[in-house]
Amino acid sequence: QVQLVESGGGLVQAGGSLRLSCTASRNIIALNPMGWYRQAPGKERELVASMIGANIRYADSVKGRFTISKDRTKNSLNLQMNNLKPEDTGIYYCRYISDNSWGQGTQVTVFS
Repeated sequence: QVQLVESGGGLVQAGGSLRLSCTASRNIIALNPMGWYRQAPGKERELVASMIGANIRYADSVKGRFTISKDRTKNSLNLQMNNLKPEDTGIYYCRYISDNSWGQGTQVTVFS
């Protein structure tokens, strides 16, 4: 399995931005498909954004605010999160869907 390490989480006021990164132990461009998930307290883990080749999808709750991308120079999968809301609070995980590899997660807390 590929090793994935997330970073970039933190505490931010509503309306603010964060950029999450997921560094992979293998060539990020070759890892396909991949996705970002989140788990809020007391809730099930949900898919936030996925990248399957050139096909990108977002959960309705984050459309227009979040952007998923790959950075080949840093070998990372990124999630740019703008206009954050308190309901975006949770632990964010990246996943290499093909072999079900997960990172350890990074905490995002949005306060109003």
